[in-house]
Amino acid sequence: MAAKIALADVPLSEILANPLIPYEQDEVTRLIIDTHDSGGFAAIRHLTVGDFRDWLLDDATDTATLQRVARAITPEMAAAVSKLMRNQDLILAASKCQVITRFRNTIGLPGHLSVRLQPNHPTDDMKGIAASMLDGLLYGAGDAVIGINPASDSLPVLAQLNHMLDDIIQRFAIPTQSCILTHVTNTLQLIERGAPVDLVFQSVAGTEAANSGFGINLALLQEAREAALSLNRGTLGNNVMYFETGPGQRAFRQRPSRRRSADLRSARLCRCPPF
Repeated sequence: MAAKIALADVPLSEILANPLIPYEQDEVTRLIIDTHDSGGFAAIRHLTVGDFRDWLLDDATDTATLQRVARAITPEMAAAVSKLMRNQDLILAASKCQVITRFRNTIGLPGHLSVRLQPNHPTDDMKGIAASMLDGLLYGAGDAVIGINPASDSLPVLAQLNHMLDDIIQRFAIPTQSCILTHVTNTLQLIERGAPVDLVFQSVAGTEAANSGFGINLALLQEAREAALSLNRGTLGNNVMYFETGPGQRAFRQRPSRRRSADLRSARLCRCPPF
C-alpha cells in the first residue's frame, strides 16, 4: 500500500523524462519518444499518476478525449497507472478505448467480436488444414484473420500454404485476410518470390535487446511493411502488420516490477508510426 501511495504522487512529467531504458541506449525508446505527442500531453502533463487514474475513470473522459491524448501516454505512464487500478477500473478505462483496423474488413467496431481461425496441422498437410478451415468458417470464425502456425520453416511449404489460403479466400470471396505466422525474414523472401502475402507476422518485445534476440529490429519491420504494402492486396485499408506482443519478459526476470512496462512498450511499438 505504501508503494501505491508513493506511486500515486509521481508526476506524469517525471515519468516522461525517465523512460524504462535511456533514449541513447534503445531504439524502441527512441521510437516512443520521437513519436510522442507533446501537444496532446499538454492536457495531462499537470497530473500525477493518481490524478491520471481519476481522470481516466471520470465520465467526462470519453473515447474522443482518449483518442486526442493516446500518443501522449507513454508505456511507462500506462504501466504506472494500471498498478493503481482494480480489475473493474481497468475494464472501465479499456471500454473507452477504440482501435479500428482495416484490410479486407473492419475490426474493432463497438459491439463487434472478431475471431481468428487457426487451422494448424502437425505436418502442414494441406487437406488437413483445409478441413479445419472449413469447420471454422462454418462456425463463423476467421473474420479477424485466417492464420496458420506452420510446423515447418521450409519456404516451398510456406509458399504452398499462402497460395492455398489465397485461393480459398478469393474463390469464395471471403472478406477476411490470411497470415502464415513465420519469421518476418521468411515472409520477406516469400514476397520476393511472388507469394500472395496478406499480413506480415512477427513477435516483438519492448526493448532493442529482446528484439535482437528474435533476430529483428525496427528497420527490418519497416522493410517488411513496405514490401507487404507494395502488393496492394487490401481492399479497405492498409493494416498489414500482425504483431504478437509480450515476449521477452525474461530480460526483466531480475526486476519483475518492470515487466508490465516492457509489455506495454511492445504494444506501443506496434502502434507507433509507421506501423
